[in-house]
Amino acid sequence: MLLTIFLAIVFCVAISLILLSAVAFIQDKRFFSSAPKEAQEVILPRDKELFYGARTIGWVLVIFSLLMILGIGIISIWDGFRSDYTFLQFFLRFVSIFSIYKIYDMICFDYFLLMKFHFFQYYFPEVEHVYANRKYGYNIKSQLIKLLIIFPSVCAFAAWICSIVK
Repeated sequence: MLLTIFLAIVFCVAISLILLSAVAFIQDKRFFSSAPKEAQEVILPRDKELFYGARTIGWVLVIFSLLMILGIGIISIWDGFRSDYTFLQFFLRFVSIFSIYKIYDMICFDYFLLMKFHFFQYYFPEVEHVYANRKYGYNIKSQLIKLLIIFPSVCAFAAWICSIVK
């Protein structure tokens, strides 16, 4: 269980690094497809880098983060095979990692970074009016659907595959 919590924390760090890289360094509109439609419509393309080499730094950080996420998957599955996990143990590991991530996402990204600290609005001030009257950053309904339906379904499928392969 300790490994699962550690992997969930590393997963949250990797996702945070991707967010920081996309918003602060790369600043490509394509990265914001999960933002509300109103925000996507007003985001202006950034042709000029924030500073020389910012996009390169951003892409290096994104690749590093993706490798971290791949490593989390490999370690969680390998340790499950090594420990002779059952379907339920694989499922609980996967759903724990994704649930911790989604709760972190909803609290830290959507509430604190977006609504309290205006992190996204600092780099993209044109979206300020989109978030001005919101109490919560993104659609809470879609976030809860991911947390309660989509992630557990995907985790069950992954656990089923792992229990068959072992």
